[in-house]
Amino acid sequence: MSEESRVSGGGALIVPVASSDHRKPSSRSNPGKKVTIKSADMKEDVQKDAVDIAIAAFEKYNVEKDVAEHIKKMFDKKYGPTWHCIVGKNFGSYVTHETNHFVYFYLDSKAVLLFKSG
Repeated sequence: MSEESRVSGGGALIVPVASSDHRKPSSRSNPGKKVTIKSADMKEDVQKDAVDIAIAAFEKYNVEKDVAEHIKKMFDKKYGPTWHCIVGKNFGSYVTHETNHFVYFYLDSKAVLLFKSG
């Protein structure tokens, strides 16, 4: 089963499912980073893992492509293929994802879109 999610060019997220989860900023496990979950169709523990892996990736890499690659590969390894990851300050997207395998969040000013499909 899959669900479609769309991020418009302006950064607004449109998720046509009742299970979307819009939250306020939280510090999660790293008080130095501002984490804002914009939308999630994912279990809490996996969301936390996504944020933790993203924080580590941003600390290790300076190029957004490398950050996205690191997050994708870690999720493929830990949760099985096929994950997709987009990282940046300004992008639009329209994706189809497996149920319970989608998260869209900000780490400070950088957005991370992570989902499983395929």
